[in-house]
Amino acid sequence: MEKSLSQHNEANEQEIAERISRYINAATRDNTRKTYRSAVEHFEVHWGGKLPTTPENIGRYLVSYADSLAPSTLKTRLAALSQWHKTQGFVDPCSSVHVRKIMRGIQAVHSKKPKQAHPLQIEHLQLITASLDAQINASENNTSVMRAYRDKALVLLGFWRGFRSDELSRLMFEDLEIINNVCLRGYVRQSKTDRYNQGMYFEVPALQTLCPVNAMSEFAAQIELDDGPVFRKIDRWGKMNKNAISAGSIPAILRRVLFQSNIPNTKEFSSHSLRRGFAHWANLQGWSLHELMQYVGWKDIQSAMRYLNRSDAFPNRLTKN
Repeated sequence: MEKSLSQHNEANEQEIAERISRYINAATRDNTRKTYRSAVEHFEVHWGGKLPTTPENIGRYLVSYADSLAPSTLKTRLAALSQWHKTQGFVDPCSSVHVRKIMRGIQAVHSKKPKQAHPLQIEHLQLITASLDAQINASENNTSVMRAYRDKALVLLGFWRGFRSDELSRLMFEDLEIINNVCLRGYVRQSKTDRYNQGMYFEVPALQTLCPVNAMSEFAAQIELDDGPVFRKIDRWGKMNKNAISAGSIPAILRRVLFQSNIPNTKEFSSHSLRRGFAHWANLQGWSLHELMQYVGWKDIQSAMRYLNRSDAFPNRLTKN
């Protein structure tokens, strides 16, 4: 009896330990884990450092890469090394005054204007959809057809909602609903800036041209799925994978459809081009900054302004006075 009770307690403790581990893992995003693992590997393998380490060694590491890595990259490396020391129970050398001063100096000496992706324009959307529609109508290759339907839905929805790539990759069919072909309502379970995983409801209207609702409806009808990830990997035989595309693969998808549409300078575009493109369009249409922030989900003005061209942001306000 006592042995049975002991075994029960052990099993219960093991289950609790597994659940604790699962919740701890869920608290950190997969991309963050990968980035932090890569940063620790860079310190140990590429630079030859040993962990745990000292503020002096962290300072030498930062100085070694100050000329070749962006300050933002070095800050991410610092955050990763700091996290490693804290989780392993060691004193955090990255929070020392010595390291903070070196990092501030690097930022002061090596500050650069951040490189921004080209915004996607309405003209680009027209060329992309025309190219993808031509592939759908002309191709007998199932792979090309499936990929064209997916890419059209991804680009149009990504543009008209100003979605980030991670938000697009996390969309689930069971969280979406098309209302009388008038609008698409949905829910994003997680996003980059959603620190507390509260999710975000959204709505996008049907449009007369370049319609994201029609594109999503056509794509859903083509793949005949009503649950799981919306935007999935497609293999060379046109088979839809059960796994979602990664956020990191979306820039390559966008550049490919740009190239197929004979749009030049494809390397200047990234997944941010969708978000910047919508912000640029909304600005030209006379949206207020408050309206734009509410629709896209920006929490602060500085974040919103990064996606607008400074030269045309809210034009004519001064010249009218």
